[in-house]
Amino acid sequence: MNRDRFFSASTAAINKQIIRLTVPNIVSNITVPLLGMVDLAMMGRLNSPVFIGAVALGTVIFNMLYLSLGFLRMGTTGFTAQASGAGNNHEISYTLYRALTIAMLIALSFIIFQKPIEWIAYQLLDGDKEVKLLALKYFRIRILAAPATLALYVLMGWFIGMQNTLIPMIISIAVNVLNIGFNILFVLGFHMQVEGVAWGTLLAQYGGVIIGLVFLLVKYRSVLIKPALQLILQKAPMRKFLSINTDILIRSILLLVALSFFTSKSAIFGNDVLAINAIFLQFFFFFSYFMDGFAYAGEAMAGNLFGAKQATGLQKLTWLLFGWGIAVSLVFSLVYLFFGHWLVGLLTDIESVSQQAYHYYFWMVFIPLSTFAAFIWDGIYVGVTAAKAMRNTMIIAVLGVFFPAYFLLTGVFDNHGIWLAFHLFMLARGISMTFFARKAIFRPMLVK
Repeated sequence: MNRDRFFSASTAAINKQIIRLTVPNIVSNITVPLLGMVDLAMMGRLNSPVFIGAVALGTVIFNMLYLSLGFLRMGTTGFTAQASGAGNNHEISYTLYRALTIAMLIALSFIIFQKPIEWIAYQLLDGDKEVKLLALKYFRIRILAAPATLALYVLMGWFIGMQNTLIPMIISIAVNVLNIGFNILFVLGFHMQVEGVAWGTLLAQYGGVIIGLVFLLVKYRSVLIKPALQLILQKAPMRKFLSINTDILIRSILLLVALSFFTSKSAIFGNDVLAINAIFLQFFFFFSYFMDGFAYAGEAMAGNLFGAKQATGLQKLTWLLFGWGIAVSLVFSLVYLFFGHWLVGLLTDIESVSQQAYHYYFWMVFIPLSTFAAFIWDGIYVGVTAAKAMRNTMIIAVLGVFFPAYFLLTGVFDNHGIWLAFHLFMLARGISMTFFARKAIFRPMLVK
């Protein structure tokens, strides 16, 4: 791609589209942790810490249930974006219907088997009996929101696939506003304690679904085709949808295992180091909110170009997304470099933690630079539904790099070793996805 072509007027148009899709995504991402913060803030107004602990433990249960189900959003985005690029209204509609069908089946299975889930959670969770029993009260109410929660995954993914990130942003903000309102009503108004928070979250989730469906019917009525059950359950497309989402599920579980293992093993080096690593990981997650904004834009635009068979456009988009990734990661690294001590101070005033953090600051500074490529590639891979390659690169990064690096390095370099393993893991993801891209992304377009 020559310089003149790269900096042409169409490049400016693509950049404008990237930003148009990215900014609402970033706002939506930042609102995600607010749900949990609002719930905890309400419990913090009560007269005992057991209520905070109960909601925290209840939230852990739902994190375990939902974190691996991100494939419902990602798979829906990729298939929808490709169908949109191809101008195929049938597949645009039936991608939504299939995804909603699968989401409802999973949600109903959670509700039907809530007793076994509850028992397993009780055995696994730490905490005293009173806190755990309150957490289960929270669980028994909030589990009824599973259909709404998973339907929102699908709706958000579908809107992004249609290159509309404004609607997901509106839904995310609305859910948080509803959650705050219901919590104030139930907890402060009706004195319902843990049950009030659970009902507030449940009603906010269903409110979000209603808002999403209104947008769907008002804005996209002309695109949607009337559903037919036999077509929704048609074997070939359903098998393809499930196969790709299974690969994304495996990839998501492996990522979750690596991050959980990192946190768990940090405790070996003492409470102060555990606290430092947990704080630094928050800066990783904060950076991810921004980079996921670009990744979601990449999902929508790459899928659209893939569906329209625009190989040159997809190559150009890839270059531009990486340009944005480099720029944003450099800004974050500079902020972490010059304001790292102040940022850590926002999260803790424990002197021993702040002092020891000095020894590890450079690992925090390097986080954006070592991770941005994986985020950008994730978006492109999801958009073209190259799920098998996503799964394989994650297997390489987790099993071939992260775990061997951890066992080889931590015995010699202690906490520096676990951070080096983390960065090698993220670099391995970016490098392996770059290596696989020609075969997984660009070559299929040439033979389409």
